[in-house]
Amino acid sequence: MSVLLLSKTTLWCRAAQRFVKINVPDAVILDGETGDQLPEMLKTWEGDYIVSFLSPWIIPHNVLLRTRKSAINFHPGPPEYPGIGCYNFAIYDRALTYGVTCHHMVAKVDAGPIVEVARFPIFPGDTVETLRERSMVYLLKLLYEIGPLIFSKSNLPVLPEAWRRKPYTRKELDSLCRVTPDMSEDEVRRRVKATSYPGYPGPYVELGGYKFKL
Repeated sequence: MSVLLLSKTTLWCRAAQRFVKINVPDAVILDGETGDQLPEMLKTWEGDYIVSFLSPWIIPHNVLLRTRKSAINFHPGPPEYPGIGCYNFAIYDRALTYGVTCHHMVAKVDAGPIVEVARFPIFPGDTVETLRERSMVYLLKLLYEIGPLIFSKSNLPVLPEAWRRKPYTRKELDSLCRVTPDMSEDEVRRRVKATSYPGYPGPYVELGGYKFKL
């Protein structure tokens, strides 16, 4: 059985890599960070399974077609929040629950049949950072539950659940970061809370052609 794992270099991804390697010693692991070029190996790879665990790359459709069994993705958001900025939009919406999703990959991002969803509450004091941290725990747990099905070559389930909207885009996330003088105090507070995260640009105001970070 051949398995390709695509992930990042974070603590959570390292744990996912160890789990896959323990069960499939010959598994190929490719990791990187957002903005990295697509690995050359993907242009010719073919095998049984692709497991995308927080992969920084969008997997080309021709690579998915060369996967003999299943290509699955572990998305750090529930079906209500596909695409980028899932934590941000959930905090902005003041959602009461959140979750993480395992789904089959198709040509369109975050659109394939859903394998499993793990849901949990959002607390009033949650921030983007705390929501992300808790999501990582649930996402890794989901891998621990779905992984054995892959390792035993079992058929992966498909839930009778669908994605609730089209994936959020980078443009929509950038727009959420923008605060303008005409916004109400409540709207400003929601946007600031939803887009504040250590190490990221975050909320801003534009004045006279200049961008001021909040």
